[in-house]
Amino acid sequence: MTENTQQTPASNPELPTQYAPAEVEGKLYERWVERGYFEADATSDKPPFTVVIPPPNVTGSLHLGHAFEHTLIDALTRRKRMQGYETLWQPGMDHAGIATQNVVERELAKESKSRHDLGREAFIDRVWQWKGESGGQISGQMKRLGDGVAWSRERFTMDEGLSQAVQTIFKKLYDDELIYRAERIINWCPRCLTAISDIEVEYQDDDGELVSIRYGEGEDSIVVATTRAETMLGDTAVAVHPEDDRYKHLVGKEIELPLTGRRIPVVADEHVDPEFGTGAVKVTPAHDPNDFEIGQRHGLPSLAVMDEHAIITAHGPFQGLDRLEARSAIVGALRAEGRIVAEKRPYVHSVGHCSRCKTTIEPRLSMQWWVKVGPLAKAAGDAVRDGRVKIHPQEMEKRYFDWVDNLHDWCISRQLWWGHRIPVWYGPDGEIVCVGPDEQPPSGEGWTQETDVLDTWFSSGLWPFSTLGWPEQTESLAKFYPNSVLVTGYDILFFWVARMMMFGLYAMDGTPPFHTIALHGMVRDQFGKKMSKSFGNAVNPLDWMDKYGSDALRFTLARGANPGVDVPIGEDWVQGSRNFANKIWNATRFALMNGATIEGELPDPSQMSATDRWILSKLNKTVAEVDAFYDDFQFSKLSEALFHFAWDEVFDWYVELSKTTFFAGGEQAKVSGRVLGEVLDVMLRLLHPVVPFVTETLWTSLTGRESVVIADWPKDTGFRDEAAEQEIELVQQVVTEVRRFRSDQGLQPGQKVPAELDLTGTALAPHEAAIRQLLRLQPAGDGFHATASLPVAGATVALDLSGTIDVEAERKRLTKDLGAAEKEKAQANAKLGNEAFLAKAPDNVVDKIRTRLAKADADIERITAQLANLPQS
Repeated sequence: MTENTQQTPASNPELPTQYAPAEVEGKLYERWVERGYFEADATSDKPPFTVVIPPPNVTGSLHLGHAFEHTLIDALTRRKRMQGYETLWQPGMDHAGIATQNVVERELAKESKSRHDLGREAFIDRVWQWKGESGGQISGQMKRLGDGVAWSRERFTMDEGLSQAVQTIFKKLYDDELIYRAERIINWCPRCLTAISDIEVEYQDDDGELVSIRYGEGEDSIVVATTRAETMLGDTAVAVHPEDDRYKHLVGKEIELPLTGRRIPVVADEHVDPEFGTGAVKVTPAHDPNDFEIGQRHGLPSLAVMDEHAIITAHGPFQGLDRLEARSAIVGALRAEGRIVAEKRPYVHSVGHCSRCKTTIEPRLSMQWWVKVGPLAKAAGDAVRDGRVKIHPQEMEKRYFDWVDNLHDWCISRQLWWGHRIPVWYGPDGEIVCVGPDEQPPSGEGWTQETDVLDTWFSSGLWPFSTLGWPEQTESLAKFYPNSVLVTGYDILFFWVARMMMFGLYAMDGTPPFHTIALHGMVRDQFGKKMSKSFGNAVNPLDWMDKYGSDALRFTLARGANPGVDVPIGEDWVQGSRNFANKIWNATRFALMNGATIEGELPDPSQMSATDRWILSKLNKTVAEVDAFYDDFQFSKLSEALFHFAWDEVFDWYVELSKTTFFAGGEQAKVSGRVLGEVLDVMLRLLHPVVPFVTETLWTSLTGRESVVIADWPKDTGFRDEAAEQEIELVQQVVTEVRRFRSDQGLQPGQKVPAELDLTGTALAPHEAAIRQLLRLQPAGDGFHATASLPVAGATVALDLSGTIDVEAERKRLTKDLGAAEKEKAQANAKLGNEAFLAKAPDNVVDKIRTRLAKADADIERITAQLANLPQS
């Protein structure tokens, strides 16, 4: 089973008595990077395996979501590297336009300056300076976690190569008439002073007010309800449904718009729901997307009544007020005129907020640049429908189709300075020229470049191919595109994944950017609650890594990773994983001290004990199981399989069953030492992708070889021995049952008890010494008196408990416990037999009583058996 062909094993270096992660992790990672283990060779003839890192923001730091996702990607890539693939895990960072500009502007504010004081070029220089000094701290934190990325290939969305890619695809889309400029309603952030896309708007329920306002007079009056009274200053119509008989006499007429001195028409439009509210709606085309569409259909003017800071600009007493101040003032003025028909406060409704600064979004009519997504989105949908791209788990496909099949055109312009400036020039006579990366922009008097920059998602949508050198036809692009898999959270399926699909298919002649999209859930606290600073449950993963080691955090995260499902995590679980790492350390150290080796060929099965053949059979089954789980992205199941194999099968059973062999020495001890070495070698390689640091230390100590990072991935040799498995299962039954009996009798685990073992007619005879060792059973000797006899697995274990327990005291204790259990049973039966009680009691209460009854029955059976097994006085 040992396929690794690295240097000949050296003598095993002695391991410290305790594993100290902080003393080894940093040094090991530096060694891996120095030796180039994570680099990717585009000229290699190995099959490629490519995965990109979802580029973290340059302003970001490692949070548990990053640690979770990076653990999964690292596990995949480490395994593929060991399987012989030319593996590229592409690292890099996103320039994060709005977030980064906000950070630097806050720094300037400390100096009582704004970006306008510096000017555009100087401000951008300042951002680059900030990036060099403070940005990208997450890279160092990724190293702490053990990310095996190709650091020499690290990219940044604003570096020269990626900037060329952005300009190239913009020009191509523009020439193909898939990018255009138009005045439409957009989501505007009055704090960030830029447009943001629909997916950058976070909706939450806010307390507001709903006011009903009477427009017009007498029979020509109509009542509309709104949560945004301040926008009425920009109303240019009232709309009703064409079939609403209540208002047919008003359609085509003009009515007075209060407070403004203007008259506005009543129009009929099928968008209006006659069953909602009064069946009439105010139409403000410059400040509402639905109203804008109504305005387009009816040729209504669009009156903007707010500036970019959400300050009222309409002439009159409200000019200069903030939108919220104006809302209160306008309602007060309407109330004074007797036009408020009804008011509802608080009125809870869904309100959009900027995902960056949490400011309430203002719909605003604005001239912006747009991507026509129709044909791009269709291609992205078709690639999944025809099987070129697999989404895992498959049930997430519906969410994907719901999104790409209903995409609106994408607003890609942002009113920022930090970002990729749109490569469009405007001429003095209204000319518009889009310039590619190899073209000279127009010059001369009156020519100016567009001041807006592109949405950050525009450049990150190119990530799978721009990082490989596109638009140049590089060796890396030929070797590593398309990506093998994209591992990302279902929460950015719409943000990032759909954009990469659209751009990849468009730029790469119909070749999708990845073969598989593996979606994972969100990390939550141990109670399933979303982690947030405001909730007080946010965790800095570096704190847990400092306390328990990176392997412990990684194993905890992987163990909770079911595809597409949120992952709860608590500190005690990380502590448990630290205990697992310590268990691996201590057991391997014991094995090395007692003859475990990988030297020489594995002995023939005929030379092995049943225990040896059993563990090798279990080992191969585990290899096959782990491979199947990896191929299905079942990180939780593969982690569970490895945990139980290592802790239960290897450490708790095989090592313990083999101790008598090791202590006895001789040829059989050598055989078992080689088997144990084989098991540890394979087990550590299987564990390595998830827990890389502790396995590297132990595997190099066991084998004397260079590094487990470049070791061969284990293969299932096909060795199975069902007979040996059944034989050891009998041993386990005996040991487990007698241990349970000892515990029931109050015996301490280390307390020795005289015993006779009758193993006649079973396969247990070769294991008598091991069974006695595990159960602390002494030979019967003279004066042996069997006070308890346990039939189990076809054998009989007779125990002499005289002198080991106070029989009368134990009988009194058990009798008391039996009485309590019988009383509990009687009470539960009384309630369950009461028809009146059952008719009134909630289902959950009845279920609890049934559970109590079941427990009482089990306790009675257990205690009765314990009493029967007590020695006779």
